[in-house]
Amino acid sequence: MMGAIGRYMASWDAWTWFGFLAQAFFFGRFVVQWWATEKHRRVVIPAAFWWLSLVGGTLIFVYALVRRDPVFVVGSALALVIYARNVYFHYGVARSQSDQPST
Repeated sequence: MMGAIGRYMASWDAWTWFGFLAQAFFFGRFVVQWWATEKHRRVVIPAAFWWLSLVGGTLIFVYALVRRDPVFVVGSALALVIYARNVYFHYGVARSQSDQPST
């Protein structure tokens, strides 16, 4: 059985490994969110979640372009807009709150 798996994995090219790396970044966002939620004992979505979404999503988008998969290209491109906007909002809100005078 392992021989068949080994032969299958041996056929993977560098882009397949790149795709796994992209998925690892994307999966990492769930680990970060879970850890933050456990730490605070309430649902928390830290900035790292959105950064991992943005990096992982960008890598998946590149992978989809190279593999010429229009379904992944469109889905990834649309998701990147949301991830980038959430990073912007995260830092925009944090900046506007720090600009408020303390009472």
